[in-house]
Amino acid sequence: MEKKSIDNNFKLIVNSIKNEIRTTQIKTMQEVNSNLINLYFKIGKIVLENKKYGNKFVKEVSPELKLAFPNMKGFSERNIRSMRLFYEEYCDNEKWQQLVAKLPWGHNLLLISKLKDRDIRKIYAKASIKNGWGRTMLAHQIENNFHLRIGNSSNNFKNSLPECDSDLANSIIKDPYIFDFLTLKENYKEKELESAILEKIKDVLVELGKGFSFVGSQYKISTDNNDYFLDLLFYHLELRCYIVVELKTTDFKPEYIGQLGFYVTAVNEVLKKSGDNDTIGLLLCKGKDKLTAKWSLKSINVPIGIATYELNKYMPKDILEKLPTEDDLNLHIDI
Repeated sequence: MEKKSIDNNFKLIVNSIKNEIRTTQIKTMQEVNSNLINLYFKIGKIVLENKKYGNKFVKEVSPELKLAFPNMKGFSERNIRSMRLFYEEYCDNEKWQQLVAKLPWGHNLLLISKLKDRDIRKIYAKASIKNGWGRTMLAHQIENNFHLRIGNSSNNFKNSLPECDSDLANSIIKDPYIFDFLTLKENYKEKELESAILEKIKDVLVELGKGFSFVGSQYKISTDNNDYFLDLLFYHLELRCYIVVELKTTDFKPEYIGQLGFYVTAVNEVLKKSGDNDTIGLLLCKGKDKLTAKWSLKSINVPIGIATYELNKYMPKDILEKLPTEDDLNLHIDI
């Protein structure tokens, strides 16, 4: 018994040390990045102050810096010109300087080149920091108009949740969701959509946003005489609540609200613990009439959001059926 206790304590101690190391690593990386962004900002200022020398100045500065600091990258003529643009963009606003110092250099260049409106740019800068988007994901979100989709769902959160939770829930739910990484044949069924989502659950979680933790699919909840199966069940770490997701391959219909409302209540009765907030329902439909959705939401007192989704990749059924399965690809053939 004593050895088991020592083993358990040892694991706790080691995990504590590991967490401290990871936290320090993250802080160190953030500090290094912030220092680099501030350096580029200062270089940009110097370049701008000496613009009277024209392009010749940058052409001569670039090789000097490369020679003096051979182990550092980023001193190409093009990048030094970007530093000047970077300084010009934010020299008049200290809050912006603090914000962009939290982003990698590549992210900053992407935001400046793709988004001229600063208010819109700020949405992506903050979302990128919060969600840990890489540069490719940031570009993808810009291309898919993240700023127009976030907080755009039809919902009754304002009337069914406390104000702080209502605002947070509204800011988390998108409309539409872009599942362009799913490949389905046309006229797909709900079960096929669910299976495709499960196969790409990591990509789905990225599209849903930071905080969503996958609990299960076809999650069973039982009463005395009946079993009910929830399409997808998540737990949101920031909202501290379960989120029930129902999938529909048709446009929104008012009767969908009653079904999802029952599932939300069931999760509250069966799974919700004392530290959890009220469960939220998310109905994903192929399309919706906003007025119909608005009226339907007024008839229910549990928090529900209605959003649409888009699938950009379709494949003809005859081709899809001829593709090798994952098991086929994993077959080992001896020659």
